[in-house]
Amino acid sequence: MRLNTQRTICIGLAFFSICAFWQFYDNEIPKILKNSFGMKETMTGLVMSLDNILALFLLPLFGRWSDHTHTRIGKRMPFILIGNLLACIFLLILGHLSQLGPFLFCLVLLLLAMGIYRSPAVSLMADLTPAPLRSQGNAIINLMGAFGCFCTLVLIKVFLKKNQYGPLILSLVLLMMVSILILFLTVPEKKLIDEMGTQPKTEEEKAKEASKGKKMPKAMQRSLIHVLVAVFFWYSAYNAVTTAFSRYAQQVWHLQNGAYADCLMIGTIVAVLSYLPIGHVSQKIGRKSMILFGIGSMTLAYGMATIMGTYSQIMMIWFACVGIGWAAINVNSYPMVVEMSQAGDIGLFTGMYYTFSMAAQVFTPIASGFLLEHVGYQTLFPYAFVCMILAAITMLGVHHGDIKKR
Repeated sequence: MRLNTQRTICIGLAFFSICAFWQFYDNEIPKILKNSFGMKETMTGLVMSLDNILALFLLPLFGRWSDHTHTRIGKRMPFILIGNLLACIFLLILGHLSQLGPFLFCLVLLLLAMGIYRSPAVSLMADLTPAPLRSQGNAIINLMGAFGCFCTLVLIKVFLKKNQYGPLILSLVLLMMVSILILFLTVPEKKLIDEMGTQPKTEEEKAKEASKGKKMPKAMQRSLIHVLVAVFFWYSAYNAVTTAFSRYAQQVWHLQNGAYADCLMIGTIVAVLSYLPIGHVSQKIGRKSMILFGIGSMTLAYGMATIMGTYSQIMMIWFACVGIGWAAINVNSYPMVVEMSQAGDIGLFTGMYYTFSMAAQVFTPIASGFLLEHVGYQTLFPYAFVCMILAAITMLGVHHGDIKKR
């Protein structure tokens, strides 16, 4: 059994378009709110958290809805096409608004449109990839997402001049629309699903079909709860560090002029380079083992950063450990969750996965921000360290969703 790499890359174009948008949103929307509308930091932070808050409800909703949708072009593709089209329309309108009220209203509509197709886009990979190969498939999806982020950064550098956002937004819209058009033309979802239905089923697929409509066994329920709680904890740790590290480096290590970026860049590069190898290794040693390795790698890195009172080049090594650890976790955690789903429930379980990750990204800026403000910046890495320990403890209670050994 081999992964259809070319098709998986095409499927990944949906996640490519999503990540391309979020790279723009995270980098440029706060600047627009501050520079164009004079919005203060606290209110800007509230507006920027809207996407995570909306995602708590939208991702399970549209994931579940797509599970029960049947059209001539498939069940995920209508949501991907409609969500992408609406997002592109609202993004174009957003670039021409100069009053705060209409801008915020359009921004909410834009976030709603993006919420329509995130869960169906990721579920499409799980639908069209045999269960044992989903870690490899998810590695390619994550790689496509990273490439989408990179493309947006290039567009920002080329097209953003003197805060004139028209050319940048137009180029981003074209990038998003073309990527989804290529996906639609190269991945005939309905046809592929029908073809997969005529092929001999694996033992896992037979068991999943047999479980359809039945209540999940209690042991599997416990595993699902444990892995979702672990998702919450490791996203809490990672998000706390990535959002506050620039300020931490300045306040604690006294780094100036963007010198902190070297560490984050090393972590990102190592993660991107690790996706595909980790996908292959995971198929050999199992998802849980690889996730525990990733948790251990990140826990070690955050622990060592805790005891470093001053900056040293050795931090590059620890952030490389964060990068490879994050890749090991990311590649395997989503396939582990959908492995526990029943036949026809992949969209719902995809939404559940993203609900817990988004809940962490709503919670952790408040919790870690409170500690940073009232206790001190020295709490950043201990906070992340404790969250990773809690992730390890909960992950040890997961006994389902792994790759079946043959």
